[in-house]
Formats: sequence, C-alpha cells, structure tokens
Amino acid sequence: MNAPAEIQSHTISVLVANEPGILARVVGLFSGRGYNIESLTVAETDAKESLSRITIVTKGTPMIIEQIKAQLDRLVPVHRVRDLTVEGPHIERELALVKVKGVGEKRVEALRLADVFRAKVIDAKTDSFVFEVTGTTGKVQTFIGLMESLGVVDVGRTGIVAMSRGGEPL
Repeated sequence: MNAPAEIQSHTISVLVANEPGILARVVGLFSGRGYNIESLTVAETDAKESLSRITIVTKGTPMIIEQIKAQLDRLVPVHRVRDLTVEGPHIERELALVKVKGVGEKRVEALRLADVFRAKVIDAKTDSFVFEVTGTTGKVQTFIGLMESLGVVDVGRTGIVAMSRGGEPL
C-alpha cells in the first residue's frame, strides 16, 4: 500500500504583466480550486516593461503543487512561474510592524529583545513602541511570540518576499 503524499509548503514566484485584474485572477485560481494561500505579496518590479512579481506561499502534495504551477502558467498575462522551493537555494524575507504597550520593566525588556532580534524602533511613545523586524518567517514569528508576553497591541506583516540565489533572473 502506498503512503500518502506529504503536504509541504512551497514558495512560488510568478512574473506577470502589470495590468488590472491579474491579482484577482491569480487569487481566483486558488479559491476556485480550494487551495489555500498562506502568504501573498505583489509589487511592480520593472516599470519599463510593466512587469510585477507575485510571491505566493501555499501548501500541498507534490501533485497539487504541480497542478497549481501548470494552472498559473496557463493564465494569459503570466510570463513565468517558478517554484523556488524545489529549484534550489533561495532567500525568503518578511517584514513586520509590531506595536508593544508597556512601561517600566516591560519597556526595558521590549527594548532588550528588539536589540537581540535587530528590530528597529520606528515609533516611541511614553507607553508603547512600534518595532520593525525583518527576517525569515520563523524569526518574525519568534519575535512576535516573545513580545506577546510584554503586551503586543497590534501586528502588521508583509508576507514573504523571495528570490533565487545566483545571477539568474525570475
């Protein structure tokens, strides 16, 4: 009897024409087939060529991931689809803004932890801080988790931005 295929997280980078409705079409492809998007970032990367990069983190079996890539590749304004997870070494980063409320010792501890994580203070009030932390999703999540005991008030996260290593473009 065959063992069930393992569900894994994949980071997919998609180069698309920067035109109205493309993001809705990509998201619609996922929702219409019942696939979940764990992280989604999009921005123009080449104004002269009018191209945008969409970075999607999703989970699935190898067969589902292949289906997702094939369906993305068939969308008309899509120029290129790459699964960075299987293609080799790549870099992933996320940014979070974390608002922490605290006075006295909690305030000192928040600043100490921020220093350990190389988080920047981007706003300071007498009773709160807003920290900017960047790094892997694990680092960002760990920082948020440690700050929760000190009084996290609000969190805003960008989602993952990823790029392959080396000299090749998307």
